[in-house]
Amino acid sequence: MVDLDSQLPDDHRARVVWAFVQGMDLGELYDRIKARDDVAGRPAADPQVVLAVWLYATLEGIGSARAIDRLCQQHAAYRWLCGGAPINHDLLSEFRRECAATLDRLLSQSLTGLISEKLVTLEELMIDGTKVRAHAGRGSMSKRKRLERLEKAVAERVAELKGELDKDPAEPERRRKQRALQAAQERTRRVERAHQKLAELVQEKAERAKTHAKEEAEKGQPKVSVSDPEARSMRLADGAVAPAWNVQVATANGFIVAIDPTDRRNDGGLAPGLVESVVERSGRLPQRLLADTTAMTQDDIVKLGERYPGMTVYSPPPPERTDVTAETLRKRRWKRRHEPSAVQAWRARMESEDGQQTYRRRKLTERAHGIIKNRGMARFLVHGRERVRAVCLLQALALNLGWAHTLRRRIAAATALAGPAIA
Repeated sequence: MVDLDSQLPDDHRARVVWAFVQGMDLGELYDRIKARDDVAGRPAADPQVVLAVWLYATLEGIGSARAIDRLCQQHAAYRWLCGGAPINHDLLSEFRRECAATLDRLLSQSLTGLISEKLVTLEELMIDGTKVRAHAGRGSMSKRKRLERLEKAVAERVAELKGELDKDPAEPERRRKQRALQAAQERTRRVERAHQKLAELVQEKAERAKTHAKEEAEKGQPKVSVSDPEARSMRLADGAVAPAWNVQVATANGFIVAIDPTDRRNDGGLAPGLVESVVERSGRLPQRLLADTTAMTQDDIVKLGERYPGMTVYSPPPPERTDVTAETLRKRRWKRRHEPSAVQAWRARMESEDGQQTYRRRKLTERAHGIIKNRGMARFLVHGRERVRAVCLLQALALNLGWAHTLRRRIAAATALAGPAIA
């Protein structure tokens, strides 16, 4: 029998992950298993093991349940985490599909621990959005007429397969047709969700047309992805336009303290919700909020000032056109004089050297974006917001446990170097 423990060094990353998972309260996951004890079938895998495997795989940049399944059979670190017991891709996929809410609570739980260790202070909160490709191609984007054709074709295919199954074919052929029917029914559900999403986009377009009629007329009819109806067509950093998610990330001291995938094309208006999420998780109010120009509207500044008067916002004003008439400049100055006091204070703050110096630290949040994208989140491998949210939360937990381990080692090394205190 192979001694798996001897194959991993004492400081191996898998051991760090296991120590982290052992320190978490996973009662909610175990309650889910107890609730299904009376259901026939194979016993459920230990949630502690499944979570540890997912976190380790995320640190290694592996996001495919099938790829992890193979690694759990072949790779020493994965086998050590599993204790040599098998764990298949169905269990891994089910965990990711159903446990987004639990992962969200685990992020809050881990944040509490980081604050108690003084690794997270929340003196400065930095927020920014990053666009990530959805698990859908540009060809999946459809207008209303195409959706109607797809709906009709899928309904006919489902009826055809049901008729073939009713003829009672031989068992191997029956299993094949049953799988085909399940796939067709899933396609039907996606087309239905696409119809619902399209109706929302049409309503949103109509509302926006009331104030931006020319812009909306130039955009043409809304489209929605049949592969992932909850995603939205967005322009990405490389200039391409494709179905994507705008993932909002809030960081403090290098840790991700909140993460949320949205279908919004721009970041404006999302800052108050992200700050509220951080306050709810931590029970603390950040002293300073650093955000990009596109992430902070004047309405956001007013709302944040009213809701959190103890927090100071640092976000550069958007650039203004200079090739304007004297009349336009006069109106602009008049509007400035009548802006809310919170907006006037923000403008004065960002004109100061201290305000600009403080804002420059916002670029530190790009580190988190780079890490999670290099670890497999350059493109999602799952459909639907809840599954996408689970992937985001796994990335946040993985980044945080790795960064916390690094900081603890640095602190321990610095303490050892300093030597014992002299009485």
